[in-house]
Amino acid sequence: MTIRPAAPMPESIRHGLRAKQHPARSVPCPHCGAHAHRPCTVRTRNRILTEPHPQRVSSWAQTVACCPDCQVTPTVPCHENGRSLPAVHARRHQEAQETAA
Repeated sequence: MTIRPAAPMPESIRHGLRAKQHPARSVPCPHCGAHAHRPCTVRTRNRILTEPHPQRVSSWAQTVACCPDCQVTPTVPCHENGRSLPAVHARRHQEAQETAA
């Protein structure tokens, strides 16, 4: 009997299988260094978290949604008075949640 390698899974099917996970897991976590589609962890104890870090959620919202407050496009960080913010505006986060739903 010959064992053949499995065909690569299309991204549309892969997304459907991961639908139970938080959509922010599609980007790497800047806080703990977790790779995309992997859960966040506590670095000191190697404990897996059920929810992603807030920094990861902000990073995800920045990559998928436009900000209604500061009128920036996806992948551009939010700003206030010309200075970049460490997190995204709350309305951008809401926009990202609506896009994911």
